[in-house]
Amino acid sequence: MAAFFVMLTAYLLGSISTSTLLAKKFAGIDIRDHGSGNAGATNTMRVLGPKLAGIVLLLDALKGVLAVLIGKWLAVPELFVAGAAVVVILGHNWPVFFRFRGGKGIATTIGAVLALVPVPALIAGAFGLMMLYWLRYVSLAALVFTALLPLFTYLLHAPHEYVWFTSAAFVLSLWRHRSNIGRLVAGRENKLGAKT
Repeated sequence: MAAFFVMLTAYLLGSISTSTLLAKKFAGIDIRDHGSGNAGATNTMRVLGPKLAGIVLLLDALKGVLAVLIGKWLAVPELFVAGAAVVVILGHNWPVFFRFRGGKGIATTIGAVLALVPVPALIAGAFGLMMLYWLRYVSLAALVFTALLPLFTYLLHAPHEYVWFTSAAFVLSLWRHRSNIGRLVAGRENKLGAKT
């Protein structure tokens, strides 16, 4: 029962679409109808500015942290702690409260991996930030970050359940960024700071 509660709570936490809620409250809009149509921090920044985007980023990351900590607090097996980390991202990407139209899960992934495998997360995050600084493509930075997570999780001898989780996070990132990958290849992807 504890494992089921952890997984369900993780999905419901993920399904709280902070960008959708905050954009509605402060701007009276559905963020998914503007900019890139994504319910996440990057689109919030492009449409509504960095201040609100920063709040979205922090709250979305907090969802990932809480999902992992709840699993640890209830002392469920590592498989279910890692499962909760995957499920909270699934909830963010396909939120039950918002007709399954959510974001791309990167901020929530950041929170989950910081709570689960902080050292691999920080190393992979450093590479992602360098990519963002040099090329200014948020999508590419996110893909580099998530691609390196399973590698560093494995190299630093984390439990194999956590390697599975980080691998799943990368697959989810690839799927959610598939249109961005197409635009990157075609040279049409928006850089950080550009309007959509």
